[in-house]
Amino acid sequence: MKYLFEGLKAFKEEEYEQHKGLFQKLEKHQNPHTLFITCSDSRVVPTMLTRSLPGDLFILRNVANVVPPCVTTNGYPAAGSVVEYATSVLKVQNIIVCGHSHCGGCKVVYASEEAFAEAPHTQQWIELLKPVKEAVAEHDPGADEETRRWLTETFNVVQQLKNLRTYPAVKVREEAGELTLAGWYYIINTGEVFAFDEEGSKFHQIEEPK
Repeated sequence: MKYLFEGLKAFKEEEYEQHKGLFQKLEKHQNPHTLFITCSDSRVVPTMLTRSLPGDLFILRNVANVVPPCVTTNGYPAAGSVVEYATSVLKVQNIIVCGHSHCGGCKVVYASEEAFAEAPHTQQWIELLKPVKEAVAEHDPGADEETRRWLTETFNVVQQLKNLRTYPAVKVREEAGELTLAGWYYIINTGEVFAFDEEGSKFHQIEEPK
């Protein structure tokens, strides 16, 4: 805890002072340009990854960067409310689903019932990845563990883009050209980020704009 308190002090003396005008401008309202959906994994830091400032990103984080389909009785209102608020109220211009390598949430989808003995809420949440698990099995039923891991993590990003489009506000604004959806895959140990090309159904490394 001492480490965190020292961080707070340093933030006030350094980062806050550096961006004091921005923080004061953000006091009464926010106008983020992007809803960034990613995993709760501590190794994924959206603002560091995108070099964004306070006020730029509206962030949804949960285990395995899941977007539950838009069904009013699905029992997962927290994630859906973030999507609705960002899209309908804040009018973000972009929604990015960012998966990552070595994702524990994607790995545990293959775990036994016993593995969830002390994590019943996690087990219920991971059931939302059933379509991803089925898609991987159909695509490559004989995949080794490493290949299966990569397929699950990347297929999961694609599935969450599909789930996003079940939200009326997302669908309407995207079709009107007011909203852009993107799927990213971040490799932790290399710092590389790959974007999903929906037309070609492939991930391509994101490079610096020319």
